[in-house]
Amino acid sequence: MRLAVSLFCLLPFFAALGAAPAALAQTPAGASDWPSKPVRLIVPFAAGGGTDLTARITAQKLSAKYGQPFIVENKPGAGGSVGTDIVAKSKPDGYTLVVVSGSHTINPNLYKSLPYNTLKDFVPVSNLVSGPALMVVHPSVPATNVREFIALAKVKPGAFASSGNGSPPHLGGELFNALAGVQMVHVPYKGNGPAYADLVGGQVEVMFPNIATAMPLVKAGKLKVLAVTSKERTRIAPEIPTIAESGLPEYELNSWFGLLAPAGTPVAIVNRLQQDIAKFYQEPQLRQSLMEQGVDPLASTPEAFSAQIQAETAYWARMFKRLKVTVD
Repeated sequence: MRLAVSLFCLLPFFAALGAAPAALAQTPAGASDWPSKPVRLIVPFAAGGGTDLTARITAQKLSAKYGQPFIVENKPGAGGSVGTDIVAKSKPDGYTLVVVSGSHTINPNLYKSLPYNTLKDFVPVSNLVSGPALMVVHPSVPATNVREFIALAKVKPGAFASSGNGSPPHLGGELFNALAGVQMVHVPYKGNGPAYADLVGGQVEVMFPNIATAMPLVKAGKLKVLAVTSKERTRIAPEIPTIAESGLPEYELNSWFGLLAPAGTPVAIVNRLQQDIAKFYQEPQLRQSLMEQGVDPLASTPEAFSAQIQAETAYWARMFKRLKVTVD
């Protein structure tokens, strides 16, 4: 990443999920007896957002593959750090995992202190999906493009919603403030779901959420889209201009969701998980469903995901010096 959704909105994703074969493929030595009991899959945000959606897709596939429940538990708070800390302090036996968003690399630069070490307390398993965010506003906002919105915000800044301090939508708004020279007020929520509820209700004016959860609300006429946050236009809606081409050429924000395990988790389990996830995300029906929602299925290797996390953590360290945003 360079910088309340109804259940109905999730149906296009879940419709693509066929039952995976129950038989286990050949597995690395030492992982053949895992899992022998249910696995907790922590989502450090409220239900209804992109992290939650990605976790539930992955959990359903893994449950079918291994014959054990992968139970999604939503543990929101502090930009994702509350739920993430549960996993950092869990036994590294493969029975507690976490699906994180790009906030995982943002938080160590945003908060003065965290109860865990982002780079040392986890072993990356796989980056699952990635995609752009959208700049969406309440339909009552009298702006049809980014330039008009900036002009309005300079007179009356208003407020932007996010799924929590340190979340990509938070940084999307702060980056917009910095580059556009406006001072919108940040209103954090405990996940995309409650943030959407207030945005649709008109309590806040703008948000920078991931495209997968925002597009259904745009299509339903509940929100108005002004731009996409990636450098290039998205193939799912090429008619939507980018913020970069709309007067802020430095603007870029992408979302991703990936799987982590506690540090010390056996390499055999980590590799087995990644290899099976990679197979799931190659299934044509699932790939097509995800890509139609504007996200790219990745299923990257642990090594590649680790390198990404390290690079992005360093990137945000540099960016925060410019944004001057901190949270006690």
